[in-house]
Amino acid sequence: MAKPNYTGTFHLVSQENMDPYLAALDINFALRKIVCLLKPTKQISHDPATGDVKIRTITTFKNFDMDFKLGQTFTEDLGPVDGRVCQTTVDWQGDKLLCVQKGEKEGRGWTHWLEGNMLHLEMRVQDVIAKQVFKKAE
Repeated sequence: MAKPNYTGTFHLVSQENMDPYLAALDINFALRKIVCLLKPTKQISHDPATGDVKIRTITTFKNFDMDFKLGQTFTEDLGPVDGRVCQTTVDWQGDKLLCVQKGEKEGRGWTHWLEGNMLHLEMRVQDVIAKQVFKKAE
């Protein structure tokens, strides 16, 4: 069975538990408050044939780009997020994209999955989980 294609532009519609998640990443109070107010847009380019994925997170505050090949570990510079560098691997777990980020913080990573025109994102660090839901642009 073919894997889903994540290509598209997605706008944030809801989020939960962001402040505790950012606190677990040691983000300072003022920056956490700013980030929690942002309404990010995700632009995803996914080539199922090659496994190449580009995820661009766009906000009015700061943008973050992540380019990778599914199943291949790479060094991810999270400087724009929390100043850390991780060894990151993103691969399929069923129909979901599972990211494992190995570095200073235990249990760090995220999972993306699609339900209809909704893109779900669950972000993890240590025992803290934050969730965001995005709606695909028409």
